[in-house]
Parts: sequence; structure tokens; C-alpha cells
Amino acid sequence: MKYSASEKLEIIRIVEQARLPAKRMLDQLGIARQTFYHWY
Repeated sequence: MKYSASEKLEIIRIVEQARLPAKRMLDQLGIARQTFYHWY
């Protein structure tokens, strides 16, 4: 699935502000850690 730049930024903010570890939050969102850190 392709995400727009604004969607990527929102996902980054959600993960940063989550009380859960990043890996767990990304698992819940269905986004691979490698993909997330590439965006980051």
C-alpha cells in the first residue's frame, strides 16, 4: 500500500507519541519496521 507524505508523517507522530514500544505499535498498524525507519 502506498502512503502519501501526510499519511507517513501522521504515522510517525502516532508511533512517537505512543506509550507502547515502536515495534508493537507498528505491528498494530500493520507497517514493517524497516519501512517505518526508512520514512523516519
